[in-house]
Amino acid sequence: MIMESRDAALLAAVDPLQYAGPAWSPYVVGALIGVLSMFTFYFSNKPLGASTAYARIAGMLGDVVAPRHTRSLKYFKDNPPKIGWELMLVCGVVLGAFAAAWTGGEWTGQLLPAMWQDRFGPDSGLLRVIVAFAGGCLMAFGARMAGGCTSGHGISGTLQLAVGSWVSAICFFIGGIVVAMLMYAV
Repeated sequence: MIMESRDAALLAAVDPLQYAGPAWSPYVVGALIGVLSMFTFYFSNKPLGASTAYARIAGMLGDVVAPRHTRSLKYFKDNPPKIGWELMLVCGVVLGAFAAAWTGGEWTGQLLPAMWQDRFGPDSGLLRVIVAFAGGCLMAFGARMAGGCTSGHGISGTLQLAVGSWVSAICFFIGGIVVAMLMYAV
């Protein structure tokens, strides 16, 4: 086992496209995301991003629950709720994540990771759903306030050399490092 992992590490050092892990090569996936971003600009004349899809989902739900109020909001007057390419992108990301986990040999079939169970117990599924929902709401709020999400700023904005996007991307990494240090050190 140790010999196999050392051989895989040597192979990766010789050829960076040969990724030693069981997952898809991050180099190939990164290049494909760059190509997707170029196609998005070419065909839609818009940057790649996902946060607009969530705003449109909120608008569609608002049309069901409180249609008069939803239509009175300035955002939805300018951007009527609809199923657009952004929503299809988000659906594709979810399906792609399942496909990547399945084909990359990383499908665990677990709803609660071991780290979560160690901290909060094996019967904490509802807590995880609540925390994930609250985190998603905070991220969506932050993305809308920042004028874009991690994919909008981190991929499209940095490709356009937008200073605000570079600042955002740097902050994403700093935040990720701090959270990872807290999660694994505590």
